[in-house]
Amino acid sequence: MLMQQRGMSTPQRLSHPETLMQQPSLTRRHWLRTVAGASAGVATLAAVPEVRLFAQQLQDFIEGPPVPDVKPERLSPHVWMIYARDGFPTPDNRGVMANVVFVVTSVGVVVLDSGCSLQHGQMAIRMIRTVTDKPVVAIFNSHYHGDHWLGNHAFVEAFGAQLPIYALPHTIEQIRGAEGNLWRSLMERWTNQATMGTKVVPPNQATEHGRTYRFGDVTLRMHHYGRAHTPSDLCIEVVEDRFTYVGDIAMENRIANIDDGSYPGTFKYYEALQRSAGEQLWWPGHGRGSKTLLNDYGTFLRGIWEPCVQAVKDGVPLERAKELVLKDPRVQTRAKNMAGFESNIGKYTSLAYLEAEKELF
Repeated sequence: MLMQQRGMSTPQRLSHPETLMQQPSLTRRHWLRTVAGASAGVATLAAVPEVRLFAQQLQDFIEGPPVPDVKPERLSPHVWMIYARDGFPTPDNRGVMANVVFVVTSVGVVVLDSGCSLQHGQMAIRMIRTVTDKPVVAIFNSHYHGDHWLGNHAFVEAFGAQLPIYALPHTIEQIRGAEGNLWRSLMERWTNQATMGTKVVPPNQATEHGRTYRFGDVTLRMHHYGRAHTPSDLCIEVVEDRFTYVGDIAMENRIANIDDGSYPGTFKYYEALQRSAGEQLWWPGHGRGSKTLLNDYGTFLRGIWEPCVQAVKDGVPLERAKELVLKDPRVQTRAKNMAGFESNIGKYTSLAYLEAEKELF
C-alpha cells in the first residue's frame, strides 16, 4: 500500500549527535551505552527528571520508540494473528497498519509477514513468546510493500542472520532494489521518525508457485497466479487448517492500492486460487478475514472495473467515469464505511479506466 501523506512535522532533533557517531569504534548501541553510563555514574544526575527525559529522547532519536503490545488472537488450530487496527501509517500508530500472522508448528513458529518496522517486529516477537517458547524458524513475505516486511530486521536480530525468509523472486528483487530503501524512508516520514533504526533486510530464499514446505505437523503451500495487487503476490495456505493468508490481494474494508497491480489480473487470481485451494478461511494483511472475503472484495472491485470498461466502450471520457462508478450499487454499499474511500476512489477509477483502454484496444 503506497499513499501520499503531507503535513507531517519534522521531529526536533538533538544537537549534533552525529559528531559522537563519527568515531568508527563506536557502534550505535555502544554509543548509547556510553552516554547512558556517563549519566548513570552520577547518582544525583540520574534522579533528575530532565536527565531521564533526555535519555529517553536520545534513545528515541537513534531508534524509534517501542510499539505497544497487541495481544495475539487465535484464528485456527495452528494460526494466530497480531492485529493492526489502523489502515494507514501515522505518527500515532507508529506505522502499525498490517497484520502479523504466525503459525505455531511442532518444530517452531513460521511468520507470515513480519510488520512495518524494527519496532513492530520486536513487539510481534514479544507477543509470540506469550503463546509459545518455540523459536521462529522461518518467515514468508507476501509482497514488496514495506508494511509487510520491514519487521524482518527484528527477527534476524533475535533469531540470527541465517533465519530463512522466503518470497517470490520478483519480490526479493524489488526489496533489494529501490523499493527497499524507498519504503524504509517513507515509513520514517509518515510516522514522524517513529520507525527510525529499521534496516532493510530482504528475503534470502526464493520460493515459487506450487511449492510446499513441511514444518513438523504443518504443511504450507505456496500460491501465485500472476499480477493482482502487485506482480508478485504470494498467498500461503496452511493446509491442515484450511486457512490461506492472502496478503493484500483482498482487504476487509479498505480500498487497496492497485498502482502496481491489475483489475482483471486480480479477478483471474481469485478464480485460480479458489479453484486450487477450495473452501478456505481467507485472511488479509489488512482487516479481518472470512470464508467469503475474496467474493466480497471482488464484488466491490468489479463495481469499479465494469463501469470503466463500459465507459471506454461507449466513448465516455475519463472525467465522467467516476460518476458511473459512484452510481454502481456494488460501490455505493461500501462507500460510507470503507477506509480511504473518499481520498482514493478517484485515483483507482482512473487506473481502472486506463487499464480498460489497454485491454480493449
